[in-house]
Amino acid sequence: MPTALIADDEPLLREQLAAQLERAWPELALVAQARHGREAVELFEQHRPDVVFLDVHMPGCNGVEVAQAVGSRALIVFVTAYEQYAVQAFERGALDYLVKPFDAPRLAATVQRLQQRLASSSAGGSGVAEGQLPARGDAALHPLLDRLAAELKLRSEPRRHLQWIKASTAQAVRLIPVDEVIFLRSDEKYTLVVWQGGEAVIRRTIRELAEELDPDHFVQIHRSVIVNLRCVSQVVRGANETADVHLRGRPEVLPVSRSYLHVFRQM
Repeated sequence: MPTALIADDEPLLREQLAAQLERAWPELALVAQARHGREAVELFEQHRPDVVFLDVHMPGCNGVEVAQAVGSRALIVFVTAYEQYAVQAFERGALDYLVKPFDAPRLAATVQRLQQRLASSSAGGSGVAEGQLPARGDAALHPLLDRLAAELKLRSEPRRHLQWIKASTAQAVRLIPVDEVIFLRSDEKYTLVVWQGGEAVIRRTIRELAEELDPDHFVQIHRSVIVNLRCVSQVVRGANETADVHLRGRPEVLPVSRSYLHVFRQM
């Protein structure tokens, strides 16, 4: 039975991928899920899965760095919200990729590709210990990972953060100064922007906005909530490693989920 590891810092996306893999590849055994890059490396060494699904952007140790640690000991599938990340390198066959949100036909194609490569490895694997796969194109894998690491570093260089948020109405486009934003709360494709002058709904996801906002001032505290730290009055711990954020001069209380509680531990 083939085995797999999923590594993604967003619990909901890990669960979605796991559920879709169960439907697309029932024989695949998901042996572990990692919340960040360092944990992914530890769990890989513990379970030695055949396939590793890696989010490109993870705290502590990104997906490319994890792939470099894994090397050719497993088949690597990168998971990314940005298709422009070295797609040509992925499509050359040394690696594969999935773009968020997950597309069922694309996932099916990835599963078929993985099954073929695992079958090929098994057919040519004489002399390989049980539970291990033979090396998979080590000479081709490492140069591609080096190129991906260089590109990821280049794209991670400091950039100008979002200064204005555009909120369209039937008659006009309102420009909301980001410095005045108190918090943002998403509902699938739409996000509620609450700022000092009022509220507006925009057609952008929390994930997109999180990539563009200044992380020194705006932090994600829940899969659907980003808050401006300058507007926080206190953080009250709750049960089961959760918390509530109270705002200065505002009645709203924002939830902090377990996955994001570390944001305030580090302050």
